[in-house]
Amino acid sequence: MKKSYKYIIISFTLLFITLLLVTFKIYYDFKATVEELYTPLQTETLENTSQSLDLEKLQPLSILLLGIDEQDNETGRSDTIIVLTVNPILETTKLLSIPRDTYTEIIGRGNHDKINHAYSFGGIEMAVQTVEHLLDIPIDYVATVNLNSFIELIDIVGPIRVENNFAFQYGGDAFPLGEVTLNGKEALNFVRMRYEDPKGDFGRQNRQKQVIQGVFTAMASVDTVFKYPAILDIAAKNIVTNFDFSQLIPLYKYYSKSLQNIEQLYLINGVDMRVNHIYYYQLDEQELQQVRQQLQEHLQS
Repeated sequence: MKKSYKYIIISFTLLFITLLLVTFKIYYDFKATVEELYTPLQTETLENTSQSLDLEKLQPLSILLLGIDEQDNETGRSDTIIVLTVNPILETTKLLSIPRDTYTEIIGRGNHDKINHAYSFGGIEMAVQTVEHLLDIPIDYVATVNLNSFIELIDIVGPIRVENNFAFQYGGDAFPLGEVTLNGKEALNFVRMRYEDPKGDFGRQNRQKQVIQGVFTAMASVDTVFKYPAILDIAAKNIVTNFDFSQLIPLYKYYSKSLQNIEQLYLINGVDMRVNHIYYYQLDEQELQQVRQQLQEHLQS
C-alpha cells in the first residue's frame, strides 16, 4: 500500500513538472513572438505616444486597428480601420469603424484623399496622424494585421460561423442567407465583397466584425492551446504593433473587463461624392463632431 502511494505521489509530481515546463515553454514562446511583433512608433513625428501611459493607474487608452489588404503585389492599404477607446474606470469600450473611402486630410502630405491611402503613403505613422487629426483624439497603441493571414489562421482554429444577411457570390464562393460556416478562403471572400451589399461599405464592416468575432471565439476553445506554435508563427509574420510584452499583463489585468462591454459608434450620415471621377465618402460634420465628443469624454473620464 505504501509503495502504491509512493508511485501516485511520483506520478503527480512528474505530471506537475511536465505541466510547469509546458507552461514556461508557452510563456517564453509567446514572449518571444510579442517581442518580434513590437515596432515602436517614430515618436519624434507624433504628438501623442503610449509611453506616457501608466496602465496600472487605470488611465483610459485608445487603440487603432488596421487591417491591411495586399493583393496583386500592390502596396497594402488599410481597408479596415477601427478605433477603440478603453476606459477601465467605467469598464467600457467604444468602438468606431471608419469607412475606408472617407475623404479627409492626409497628414504629412498636405492634401485630401481616401483615409485608407494614408497607410500606403506613409505607413503606420501617417495612418496614426491622419486618424488623430480626423477624430481629434490621441492614438496610444496601434496594430496592423495582414488580412490575408486570416486564411491561414481560420484554417488552423476554424472553421468559423457567421450570420449572413443576404445571399451573394464572390471570388468563386457562394454565401447563402442565414448561418454560414467558413474556411479561411471563404472568410476572406466573405469580407471582401462590397459593391453588391445594399449597405455598401457599412455592410462590409459588419461582415468583417463577424469574422473577427468568429476567430476570437474559435481561438478561445481548449483545442486551440495545442495549436499555439502555428498561431504564433502566423502572428509573427503578419502583425506589427507598438504593444510591448511588459504592457500586456497590466492590460489584461486592468482592461479586460472593459473589452467585454463594447458600445459601437457610427459614421453613417455622410454622402457619396466624386472628385475627378473618383468615389469618396464625405462625412457628416455634425455627426463627426458628436463622435469626436463621445470619444474625447470617454478618454478623459
